[in-house]
Amino acid sequence: MDNPTGRVVSLVDNRRGARAVVEVDVAAACPRCAAGKGCGAGLLQPGGRRQIEVMVPDGVQPRVNDRVEVSLAPRNLLQAAVTVYGFPLTGGLAGAAFAYALVLGDTAAAVAALLGVAAGFAAGRWRLRQGACLGRFTPTIERLC
Repeated sequence: MDNPTGRVVSLVDNRRGARAVVEVDVAAACPRCAAGKGCGAGLLQPGGRRQIEVMVPDGVQPRVNDRVEVSLAPRNLLQAAVTVYGFPLTGGLAGAAFAYALVLGDTAAAVAALLGVAAGFAAGRWRLRQGACLGRFTPTIERLC
């Protein structure tokens, strides 16, 4: 997936730093989505557009209606995917394995797996609510186009 470009809709300067609201064309951001073979993340967006809040780094001074390129570091994208998908998956597998290790039967293993998935979702949600973690997963304006 290439870095998407978008149009600056508004600028915000608050205690979290300078930020901009950028309108991104979801289909244009991902060639697979444009071909109709993507993950479907943009299907629920009206008109295929989505507004996201991005950080404005020092040295970049966008204005409303400027075209900008938005990016998220690949390492941070991987960490976000592990948090959102990996925690519940690991919890479910651990719950099922624990129940099978105690020879509790299939029903107990299924219940333990569901409880593990719920615990994984809770752990991921807690981690994402931490300020330092959330800041790493916020896209940044890479450059003005």
